[in-house]
Amino acid sequence: MTDLSRARCEHCGKSFGYQLYHCGFGECSYAYCSQCGMTAVLSHWYEHMPKIPSGSLPQQEISEEFEQFLKPCSCGGIFKKGSHPRCPHCHQPLSAQVASRYIEANAAGAKKGWWWQRNWHETYCIVIDKREVRDNYKFRSSSP
Repeated sequence: MTDLSRARCEHCGKSFGYQLYHCGFGECSYAYCSQCGMTAVLSHWYEHMPKIPSGSLPQQEISEEFEQFLKPCSCGGIFKKGSHPRCPHCHQPLSAQVASRYIEANAAGAKKGWWWQRNWHETYCIVIDKREVRDNYKFRSSSP
């Protein structure tokens, strides 16, 4: 089991754990829940994955056209393009700019010049306190 890196919420100051996923290396896309911030990680190798709509870029946040293929979150929210990860304590959206401080401070590669993308929609996604769901597709009789 991987140890989580630690961070503090910029809103409430409470600590939480997190993991970064590189979607290029992991061959996946992702989305955050609009209410609780849970991360949906969507493997490109999953046999029932719907076809990625044209104009969408794989290996990053999903497109609006792809939202229709995902089940709702267990909290009642939806996995939606443009949603953000949230603090597990106060549920406020986390700032990507603020997160860059703790992500880069905890990343060994930062000492060699690596820097994080500073947004919630490109190649890296974040999972807060192991709050993720994998391949949560609605099953349909056919894909587009």
